[in-house]
Amino acid sequence: MDISILKKIGLNEKEIKVYLSLLEYGAISIRNLADITEINRGTVYDILKKLQSIGLAAFYHADNKQRFVAESPEKIMLILKNQEDELKNLKKDFLEYIPELKALQGKEEARPTTKFYEKKAGIRIVLEDVLESMAESSEKDYYVYSATHASNDINEAFPNFTKERIKRKISVKAISMAKGGGLSGLDERRWLGTENESATFILIYNGKVAYISRDALDNPVGVIIENNDIYNTQKIIFLRLWGLLK
Repeated sequence: MDISILKKIGLNEKEIKVYLSLLEYGAISIRNLADITEINRGTVYDILKKLQSIGLAAFYHADNKQRFVAESPEKIMLILKNQEDELKNLKKDFLEYIPELKALQGKEEARPTTKFYEKKAGIRIVLEDVLESMAESSEKDYYVYSATHASNDINEAFPNFTKERIKRKISVKAISMAKGGGLSGLDERRWLGTENESATFILIYNGKVAYISRDALDNPVGVIIENNDIYNTQKIIFLRLWGLLK
């Protein structure tokens, strides 16, 4: 049985083992449940308290002994509903808390912030930052130096990036280092004419400059530098080159 879904509602492997045993064996004592699950009685007792608190177990007395039973699996849907409500409340609270966090962040604005990301999961974070940052920006254009090998890493890390960009009505100007690359929508492209397919992919967007490349072990890596002066300098250079490539 795939128990991963039960882990997603906050149960660990021992708790899942106890719950499944309650479903299978019906009314049972702590002692017998400990024997079946091979978990010590003290831990079983604590687990049963948790299962009761979230609505997955109950108990009754019979012949002066306590018996535990599993609640219907349909109760899991109620747990999910409660978790959903908690997440909504947490989101509301966090939205009110963000200004305080940003105020702390603002104290370091004079210094460039550099963040490093590794492998495909890291590349996706960089690309998600592009979308989120541009969604918050009054400008809806960003700028790219496109490179073949890095483009492949980007496509593998975030296959739907272009669709998501277009959906959010974000435009991009791209200068391709080498041959290739077409248009997808809300984009313009010009070609530099080099043969360097392994060059770094550079994104210039909303006060940030991101680099996507490969490390010494040929793994994808990403770097985001957040600084308005660096961003503005890179933007000026890009647009100047853009104009020369007409």
